Amino acid sequence: MSSLAKNYKRRNLSFVKGKGSYLYTYKGIRYLDFVQGIAVNSLGHTNPNLVRAINNQSKKLWHVSNSFKIPEGEELAKKFTNKTFADSVIFQNSGAEATEAAIKVARRYFYSIGKPKKNRILCIKNSFHGRTIAAINASGSKKMIEGFGPKVGGFDHFKFGNHKEFKKKITDKTAAIMIEPIMGEGGIKVIPTWCLKEIRKICNKKKILLILDEVQCGIGRSGKFFSFEYANIKPDIVPIAKGIGGGFPIGAVLMTKKVSKAMVPGTHGSTFGGNPLAMSVGNAVMNEIFKKGFLSKVKSNSKYFISELNKIKNKFPKIIKEIRGVGLILGIQLYKDQSKFIESLLKNKLLTIRAAENVIRILPPLNVTKKEINLALKIITKVCSDYKNL
Repeated sequence: MSSLAKNYKRRNLSFVKGKGSYLYTYKGIRYLDFVQGIAVNSLGHTNPNLVRAINNQSKKLWHVSNSFKIPEGEELAKKFTNKTFADSVIFQNSGAEATEAAIKVARRYFYSIGKPKKNRILCIKNSFHGRTIAAINASGSKKMIEGFGPKVGGFDHFKFGNHKEFKKKITDKTAAIMIEPIMGEGGIKVIPTWCLKEIRKICNKKKILLILDEVQCGIGRSGKFFSFEYANIKPDIVPIAKGIGGGFPIGAVLMTKKVSKAMVPGTHGSTFGGNPLAMSVGNAVMNEIFKKGFLSKVKSNSKYFISELNKIKNKFPKIIKEIRGVGLILGIQLYKDQSKFIESLLKNKLLTIRAAENVIRILPPLNVTKKEINLALKIITKVCSDYKNL
């Protein structure tokens, strides 16, 4: 009997090694991994450049307090500020921590300019921003909040796509609007470009902050470094994690100069956030993603993958309702519950994961090959053909 708590419903399956897009059991059985730790292993398993970075840094220095300057963190932060909208970065260990920091930054900003009552965050109902107490209350999901009362105040919600409700929920106490440009757990729902542009205009008009949660859809996952770049807008705060560490725990909150001024010494901290070992891996990931042609390859593979998935949809119109997503954060929405379909994919050695609205989430590494995509397409087609027997 396992000594682990039962907060995860784990499959009776484990792996002893991984390489690129594949995982291997102790018996040597190979699985095509299109979960990749839920969009975490951006460069696949045991990427040689990341292994080299960890090995080199592990022989020098693992951890040092943030009471001292950490050159590796300075280097990674500079990469972000050179390549993105951000002027400042606070490093964390996870997406949930990054979201928490983003909420704190937004509230602290208005406190710093003499508006402490302007502290409410407006979010999409049933969104996902992490599993901490504040983050589950930000989600507005009854299922996530159940059993963890009392309810944490300071959050308001509107339904996805309900623009009238959205505008009504903005009050003189609203500090920020926080949304995922691509809702991962919510069913791979993409916020349209025109909608992001309009939200930015409203934030400017109402003098409130825009927080774009790119924890799952950022770091090249959409084909651009950040998915909001398709809308050609500039947010105020962006929490990130997952893909930036390529499998190593790293989170961060990126900020404009305006809001970062509020984060003076003592306002936020993290024991492990930004340690030398983590930062060395993050630098290696950034070096790979910003290599010439890397993101254009993500886009071309995505275009091919989505086109072929839509062909499968057209071949099985009573099974597949919709193909969703951008870049390599994709979803197959079924008409019926996706559980048996995912199990059948697993039996055929393709790993996927569920999302809301009967969606099967597909998250291959960003450096996936067309050969591996074709193998996944072959398995998906087979499972569709066998669907009546599921």
